[in-house]
Amino acid sequence: MFRNHHASMTDTTSHPIPAGSNDLRSTFLRYFEKNGHRIVPSASLVPQNDPTLLFTNAGMVPFKNVFTGQETRPYSRATTAQKVVRAGGKHNDLDNVGYTARHLTFFEMLGNFSFGDYFKAEAIEFAWTLLTRDFAIPKEKLLATVYAEDEDAAALWRRIAGLPDEKIIRIPTADNFWRMGDTGPCGPCSEIFFDHGPHIWGGPPGSPEEDGDRFVEIWNLVFMQFFEDPPGTRTPLPRPSIDTGMGLERFAAVMQGKQDVYDTDTLRTLVEATGSLLNTDCDGELRASHRVVADHLRSTAFLIADGVMPAKDGRGYVLRRIMRRAMRHLQRLGAREPVFYKLLPALIGKMGAAYPELVQHQALIAETMRGEEERFTALLDRGMHLLAEETGRLGDGQALAGEIAFKLYDTFGFPLDLTQDALREQGRTVDVAGFDAAMGEQRRRARAAWTGSGDAAAETVWFDARDRFGPTEFLGYSTEKSDGEILLIAHGNTMLDSASPGQEVAILLNQTPFYAESGGQVGDHGALTAPGLRVRITDTQKRNGDLFVHYGTVEEGTLRPGLAVTAEIDHTRRQAVRGHHSATHLLHEALRRHLGTHVAQKGSLNAPDRLRFDVSQPRPITAEELSTVEAEVNARIRENTAVETRIMTPEKAVAEGAMALFGEKYGDEVRVVAMGGGEEGRAAYSIELCGGTHVARTGEIGPFRIVAESGVSAGVRRIEAVCGLAADRVTKEADDRLNRMAALLKSTPAEAPDRLAALIEERRTLEKQVSDLQRRLATGDGTVGTESVNGITFAPRDLGEVAPRELKAMAEAIARQIGSGVVALVSSAESKGSVVIAVTPDLTDRFSAVDLVRAASEVMGGKGGGGRPDMAQAGGPNADAAAVFDMLRARLAA
Repeated sequence: MFRNHHASMTDTTSHPIPAGSNDLRSTFLRYFEKNGHRIVPSASLVPQNDPTLLFTNAGMVPFKNVFTGQETRPYSRATTAQKVVRAGGKHNDLDNVGYTARHLTFFEMLGNFSFGDYFKAEAIEFAWTLLTRDFAIPKEKLLATVYAEDEDAAALWRRIAGLPDEKIIRIPTADNFWRMGDTGPCGPCSEIFFDHGPHIWGGPPGSPEEDGDRFVEIWNLVFMQFFEDPPGTRTPLPRPSIDTGMGLERFAAVMQGKQDVYDTDTLRTLVEATGSLLNTDCDGELRASHRVVADHLRSTAFLIADGVMPAKDGRGYVLRRIMRRAMRHLQRLGAREPVFYKLLPALIGKMGAAYPELVQHQALIAETMRGEEERFTALLDRGMHLLAEETGRLGDGQALAGEIAFKLYDTFGFPLDLTQDALREQGRTVDVAGFDAAMGEQRRRARAAWTGSGDAAAETVWFDARDRFGPTEFLGYSTEKSDGEILLIAHGNTMLDSASPGQEVAILLNQTPFYAESGGQVGDHGALTAPGLRVRITDTQKRNGDLFVHYGTVEEGTLRPGLAVTAEIDHTRRQAVRGHHSATHLLHEALRRHLGTHVAQKGSLNAPDRLRFDVSQPRPITAEELSTVEAEVNARIRENTAVETRIMTPEKAVAEGAMALFGEKYGDEVRVVAMGGGEEGRAAYSIELCGGTHVARTGEIGPFRIVAESGVSAGVRRIEAVCGLAADRVTKEADDRLNRMAALLKSTPAEAPDRLAALIEERRTLEKQVSDLQRRLATGDGTVGTESVNGITFAPRDLGEVAPRELKAMAEAIARQIGSGVVALVSSAESKGSVVIAVTPDLTDRFSAVDLVRAASEVMGGKGGGGRPDMAQAGGPNADAAAVFDMLRARLAA
């Protein structure tokens, strides 16, 4: 396929043709930029605006909401080189990759777009000029197809390109009419084909020989002209638009005179890298394996760079299938140890300049590839041994039983298509129906076990949801806004068909940027919206392991399952939460360095307004230690180093110095978060296993302040701290308090501490002086006033505002002065009554100070008192000294 005579094309221009893939890409983008288009960087392979798609599978996907009018951009013309993966769902080329000349799971789609700006004439002129002038393709090598009813396009091809009618082919089928869906924007297409020449078999599109290799499509122009409503009624769009797509790899094959996309410069470099690494012939008997590895290397690296990680479900499962398929072919090529990751530099060398995310995430990509290959290699030998045993019992051409394929999947981690791929070499197939039946039986057993597990059975709705829909796809590591599909609405354990304004609901989406509470990090808040609909989300929690459930209230519109909504978190709140989470990591390491390695996390809270961190620590942490720790955390923040994330096994992570978080459950793979400048023998200041969200650089944390330290339980201390805006607020509040204090002290804030210390010392001196004067007043300065009651000396004193703590000393002094008798002192300080009664030793056999003071307490409205027979104290709310003294006189007189 893709045969042409590149040399003949060079004769049509005096300047060299940019035939390398990187040159073709940049020439395409620069051409449209010069013609008023905004160069828009490639969007993520994980669609943020279409919950129906597993991966971004076309160049127009990032602009879907622009075309439908749900979103506006600050430009009306755009051009992109968009990363595309087709390896799951409706667009799945995985099984053909490596065995044909043009199928790929990853490719680049070049495109230009008009959002209500220009239309057919300009789109055709742009395409024709670029191909024939800038890329110097001979005009006679090109022909065009149009939708049979699109006379406008046919006339434009005649006028602009000068194509004769025989080279404008009318196609009456849906192949040349594009639809976004059953309803929505749609319109006719016009495809541009390259003619390899009559020496290649095949006919033009629409002919009986169209499946031949002579004519190859290189560009498709979509004229978004109508809006289609069921049942097939079309109305003209008020602002027609343009969407085009040209596969870079196929176009490179044409421009480089190759018959196969795997012979173009980028893919050939990757094929040869595998051959060099394993010392095998790239074009020999195992040629297909080299091609599978080359293609899957690109898919693997770009998916990981965009946040997809190998998993048992969803996008992660497709990635794992791609990776393990490549690893299986590497085994066929002779690999006996992990080598897949060693091919990454070759890919970055070819594509890293155009896609810097490959460079930025190189460590993460390599670590993920190596870890996955290590696990798979350990399982592969046993799995292949079982497969060989089972196929050895089969007759010629007999299919492998589905239950055996399921055992390979369940026990050894073999995706079904990997087993099918291995059997393809033997000319065998798999009983897929039997495989599905075995999978269903396992789910039935799991459900039976789960529903008998006690309290968990109360929320069967979430087990049903997990069984029906699989795990929630979490997008929040790479985005804070995405589209999602409403899978389920519930209230308590009841599923709802709809929810109206005011109703509190729990909502399950197929994918979400909302983080569900775990590992100490609180769940995200935000909103789910669609035209006429708004749901305020006030919490996100995990249910049944890996379902992310959004709790909130319908504020506008009617919520129903199946709706596509935009899920957008509260960005400011998330920023504050991840700042506190990242600060917790730095705090943990600083505590270990300054208090000792016995410090271990015992619990944490990472909220938008604060962090709380509980650690094992046998004694209180001193103010000096806290100050040192705070200063070190701030120093690491100011370094503003990148926060890096890698994926590896828990065992390997711990072996490399990572700390596991308290209470976190880890699977076969973990996220390892590293931050802070590295030191000798250590890659980073802090290395921890953590599934939470974090800042990109430590400088984003902002200022850090410890605000409290306290005990939680024996051997556990709690530190409370704030960072970022929360720290700014705490600092502002402290400054305000200091300024108010300085104003009261009539000093500057800088002088306030010394001024306050002087006042405190002055107060102590005055209090001592007042105490001395009160004592002298109470004792009469040696001439105590007394009265005689029944022959007993009685010394009553109403001391007013004398502090209660002074009463005992005064009572002792008076008792010494009178020699024999009873002393009663009453104070009304602090807005309550206090009484002290002293009985000299010679009278304690007749009167007990304890009995007398308790009686006095009753008079004052109190409840008892206590002390010794010679000295006792009590109190009460009513400081009625006269009543107390009358009661005591009566007691003494009895």
